[in-house]
Formats: sequence, structure tokens, C-alpha cells
Amino acid sequence: QVHLVESGGGLVQPGKSLRLSCAASETISTIDIMAWYRQAPGKQRGLVAQTISGGATTYPDSVKGRFTISRDNAKNTLYLEMNSLKPEDTAVYYCYAFHLGMSYWGEGTLVTVSS
Repeated sequence: QVHLVESGGGLVQPGKSLRLSCAASETISTIDIMAWYRQAPGKQRGLVAQTISGGATTYPDSVKGRFTISRDNAKNTLYLEMNSLKPEDTAVYYCYAFHLGMSYWGEGTLVTVSS
């Protein structure tokens, strides 16, 4: 069982930056896949950024060059650095882990990009 707790969401102006954190109950260096997803009102949940245990990362075109996913194994924490935020980035952001054949989700943290 992996427990994930997100933090760092809030209201931010367009063009500004925000960093989300995801604290895991497991040693994240052993977790195969960790990722951030987001879900805007009325839309499906979609991948924002993914990192696998070997270090490779994946981003959709919508955030590539603006968002960066990283792991701090010493703190068992996953991060999402978000730069040049746009109103269309407004969503609930979820932390995700795939470990020993099971998927785990956090409760989500709301990010609102608005002037």
C-alpha cells in the first residue's frame, strides 16, 4: 500500500510559477512509475508528467518545456515544477504511483491560474 499526499496548490497569476509536492509513504526509489495527472472541470483526467525508476521522463506537448517532474529519494517526495502557467492549466492535480502491479492515487491539489 502506497499513501500519497499532494501539497502546493493554490491561486497563481498567469505567467507565474508553482511547485507541487507529493509525499509518499514508500521509499520512492523502489516505485516503478510516478506521475502527475490533472483533471479540469468537465474534462477527463490526463497525464501531465511521468518519471520511471530509470530516470526517463515523459510530458505531453501541452506542458513540455514548462513543467518539470523530479524525485527526491531522500525525502520520498515527488515534485512538479510548473512555469509560465496559463489559465488552461487550471485543474486538480493528482499524484500517481505504480508499484508492485498496483496503482495508487493521491487526493489531489487544486491549481487555479487566474488574474
